[in-house]
Amino acid sequence: MIQVHSLVASQREFFLSERTRSYQFRMEQLHALRDMLEKYEKEIYQALEKDLNKSQFETFTTELGFLYNELKHTESHLKAWMKDEPVDAPITHKGTKNFIRKEPYGVTLVISPWNYPLNLAIAPAIGAIAAGNTVIIKPSEHSPATSSLLNKMIKDTFDPNYFAVVEGEREVSEALLQERFDYIFFTGSTEVGKIIMREASKHLTPVTLELGGKSPAIIDKDANLSLAAKRIIWGKYTNSGQTCVAPDYLYVHQKVKDKLLKEMIKQIKSLYSKNPLNNRDMVRIIHKGHFDRLTSFLSNGKIVYGGNTDSNRLKIEPTILDDITWDDPVMQEEIFGPILPTLTFQELNDVIMELKHREKPLALYYFGEKEKQQEKVLTSLSFGGGCINDTLYHLANPNMPFGGVGNSGMGGYHGKSSFDTFSHQKSILKQTTKFDLPFRYPGGKLALSFIKKVMK
Repeated sequence: MIQVHSLVASQREFFLSERTRSYQFRMEQLHALRDMLEKYEKEIYQALEKDLNKSQFETFTTELGFLYNELKHTESHLKAWMKDEPVDAPITHKGTKNFIRKEPYGVTLVISPWNYPLNLAIAPAIGAIAAGNTVIIKPSEHSPATSSLLNKMIKDTFDPNYFAVVEGEREVSEALLQERFDYIFFTGSTEVGKIIMREASKHLTPVTLELGGKSPAIIDKDANLSLAAKRIIWGKYTNSGQTCVAPDYLYVHQKVKDKLLKEMIKQIKSLYSKNPLNNRDMVRIIHKGHFDRLTSFLSNGKIVYGGNTDSNRLKIEPTILDDITWDDPVMQEEIFGPILPTLTFQELNDVIMELKHREKPLALYYFGEKEKQQEKVLTSLSFGGGCINDTLYHLANPNMPFGGVGNSGMGGYHGKSSFDTFSHQKSILKQTTKFDLPFRYPGGKLALSFIKKVMK
């Protein structure tokens, strides 16, 4: 593990040289990153097909296209983001100039997952680069083709003293966490997130944790059921449900449950064909262990649709379960696969009270037309982010931070939020030397009287 130590040391040396700080340098690196993605686009399609059987459409829309859009947004706004931010001052500070300077942290570590192995490695790195840091990416060992390609692309494009990839199994992650980084960005499970935070605390290293949880989709009795079904099916079964913000389960009003399920079955057939296992574009489950875990849930409740599997190709049909309770195994943890359990309700208040007593999810989706009910859900429940009458789409707006709360994570990124995440906000006061206000110094009753007037 000497290589890890020497890499971190060389990146620290590079950062301390101050080369990363200028606007010109940062823009050059962002342009180089864009050129790299364009140059290796064909190999990216091949790697993601090998790891997850992703089609070119799914790879572009959920991985490459997202990164191009993030780069374009960052390049357009970087100069403005880097400017000192002037702030107001009270009367006691007359004669001063006050501002916030955005300062890079230094050497940053991005630990990325396997489900979107390109997007979730590069997207945080865009923020780290824009903010003027050096970057080390530790990609997941469970998506080896993409991890290997990431290593090759970045090695061919960037100076490793500035931007590098470190591949390897768990012991490599453990070795990296023993090093002193200036910022750690982790995407993955809550359990591993706790380990990251524990190790980071040894050096008081700040962290962003993008975790997960059981994200509900609540469908009220006045919802547009055909659109709700289409958007839920798209959001749930994109990447075969291996998405941290996928609807994890349905909470459906009793009056519309049967109609909604019929609409959803129609949409599954429309989007994935009547035989999804033979759909060449159906994303596979990442590995056998995850496949076995998911198939164990198929005995929970009653299968309304789907349920067929192919262990040789690690594929599971889009599946809907009914007659599910909170006691079933499928409701005890994030599913992270193409299985959608259904719960029912009669009063929205009952759903709200139930969810208030459970861990805060990364996302929540509410389908219903009444603004009063929409507002009640938004105000009463805490969650990372979400949509009214849609799923997943909030992620695609670079003007909104994406992140969790409580058990689903801390911190946010995308667009300016990525730049802010990887920047320390340094508060600066410039004091005048043309005069000196006497009341700040101990000077008897008049000074105290004045201070009381302006500060009380």
